[in-house]
Amino acid sequence: MRISFCIILILLVSQFGLAQDALLPLYEGEPPNALPNDLIETRDTSNTVRIGKVINPSIEVYLPAQTYATGQAVIICPGGGYRILAYTHEGTDVAKMLNGHGIAGIVLKYRLPEDASNKEPHKTPLMDAQQAIRLVRKHAEKWNIDPTQVGILGFSAGGHLAATAATHFDSTSRPSFAALIYPVISMQDSLTHRGSRRNLLGESPSSELIHYYSNELQVSADTPPTFLVHSSDDRAVDVGNSLAMYQALQQQGITSSMHIYPYGGHGYGLAVDKELLSSWPLELVEWIKWLN
Repeated sequence: MRISFCIILILLVSQFGLAQDALLPLYEGEPPNALPNDLIETRDTSNTVRIGKVINPSIEVYLPAQTYATGQAVIICPGGGYRILAYTHEGTDVAKMLNGHGIAGIVLKYRLPEDASNKEPHKTPLMDAQQAIRLVRKHAEKWNIDPTQVGILGFSAGGHLAATAATHFDSTSRPSFAALIYPVISMQDSLTHRGSRRNLLGESPSSELIHYYSNELQVSADTPPTFLVHSSDDRAVDVGNSLAMYQALQQQGITSSMHIYPYGGHGYGLAVDKELLSSWPLELVEWIKWLN
């Protein structure tokens, strides 16, 4: 019954839609680490919206009705191998689903690590994720959000970005919790998704960069509570990524929950039509509310 309700809710929201409450640039003026360039943002709408060559990063804010808002918010990082952003499938659809459960959903359109538009390409996605956390907290009162309940969620390479934000932060940018959905976690040869690593770190990254962005090696006692979802038959991003992250979290005593499904492969988003797999969004919602 719970799974059926979730599927009905997602289908209704997808059909009738929810309007965004705000669309804000991440930065006032020139974004940091940017190079002058002549790139033009691309937007492929042939199936779902896929965005490339992001020059002007932003957040798209979806807020639940105040009468049943939990005060919690999730910044959503779409995946796409650090090459494009699967913006609706792993972004706005997820924000709308969260709204249906009283949680604010904020979709992050982050810059991709392209040589033509970044001084140091590998630094830019994390800069944007950290700035999104700060910006949501800045507007928390206006948006009826508890600034101590701002989490981050990511899919695939967006999951790597969310995991990086959860393990590399300062006092202003630590997320309150993290949710990593079929995530790339490691940059090590034995686990990494080669395309994501190449796009983020280049063809021949140094051992120092590989270590820095292998997030299973960066978990500390300050890492926030973390939720993981993966499928054991994922042929794109090895399930070992999530297993390694969960083990690291457990070793540090971090509150964590991992859900490994026997099927699904990769890139299923909300998995609306995937039977058992479609339970993961409700598992996530219940976990987030349990943290509150």
